[in-house]
Amino acid sequence: MQIESRIVKRLCLGAGIAALGVAGTLAVRAQQEATPLYRVADDAVVSESVLRGAIDPLFEDDAMGQTRALVVLRDGEIVAERYAPGFGPDTKLMSWSMAKSVTAVLVGLMVADGRLALDAPVPVDAWRQPGDPRGAITLRQLLTMTSGLDHVEDGEPVTEGDTVRMLFMDGALDMAGYAKAKPLAHAPGSAFVYSTATTMILSDLMTRMLTNSADPDARRRAMQTFIDGRLKAPGKLPSLTPEYDAAGTMIGGSILHMTARDYGRFGELLRRRGKGPTGHQILPEKWIDLMTTPSRRNAAYGLHIWLNRDSAESALMPGQAPQSLFGCVGHNGQYILISPSQRLTVVRIGMSPQRDQRRAVRTALAKLVGLFPG
Repeated sequence: MQIESRIVKRLCLGAGIAALGVAGTLAVRAQQEATPLYRVADDAVVSESVLRGAIDPLFEDDAMGQTRALVVLRDGEIVAERYAPGFGPDTKLMSWSMAKSVTAVLVGLMVADGRLALDAPVPVDAWRQPGDPRGAITLRQLLTMTSGLDHVEDGEPVTEGDTVRMLFMDGALDMAGYAKAKPLAHAPGSAFVYSTATTMILSDLMTRMLTNSADPDARRRAMQTFIDGRLKAPGKLPSLTPEYDAAGTMIGGSILHMTARDYGRFGELLRRRGKGPTGHQILPEKWIDLMTTPSRRNAAYGLHIWLNRDSAESALMPGQAPQSLFGCVGHNGQYILISPSQRLTVVRIGMSPQRDQRRAVRTALAKLVGLFPG
């Protein structure tokens, strides 16, 4: 009995030590997993310490809200990358209006295919009735937010705005139908009015170029096949995940998902003038030129993309960063900044709901961009 007792004690002690070892390993692993990725290249054109000094305030200064992901690419290579706790390189992050620029690229592909024409009236049946002034609206006017349609992006209260009503209320079942039903508030081409509803019209147009079916599943399949084959696969954007409404229309003005790295790769597609990671020309260079040409009614806006130009309505940082810089901008401080002269793409995804917070974020991003030579 004494021998057995000793054996049991030894077994228990061994098991206890083993359990402590396993527990310790698991604790270390959990701690490692809980520590968000933060890496800065030590061979970039900017020193590691200087880069960290520009990046840290974006995550640690409460005056900027909450930064969830930041990726800096130069010549297509990641030179800095940081995430907030709970986020990482594999986390799909929802886009708001950054999605509009993805939609513009898809429209560009259809223009290149000859499916759509930039300066022709768009084929919307409801607008083709005799005497309907909306029948004059062109694809270019939709892309430059000068359609003239009576769209109110932000209402007071918010439930009175067309964006909230279209995405979440009475327009949610058929968002493009809601957007197309609006009357004109201005003559087409005469005024810049930023509108998420406008992008839903573009999404519907593209879908109808791909299928005559009104079946939501058929519409989704047709659009998704086009996206997968023409952008997602050749652009090496494996995480690109669009959302669709109940009518099968891609919610191209507000909601899609990608990792921060893939948002960066999308920015690189624009910086490389339509060339993918392998050098293949995915999108014509001419379309990038058109996207980044100031529109007539707002010098800070091109074809569904923001330009770093002085304007009464500007979403970037004119005077703080190169004028050639352009970018995708989303609600609450989402940015994909592309600076061709610096061979640079910067992605910042976060939550900065207050105007002062977004202003501080833009200033910090301009400082970060300014570290790199032109």
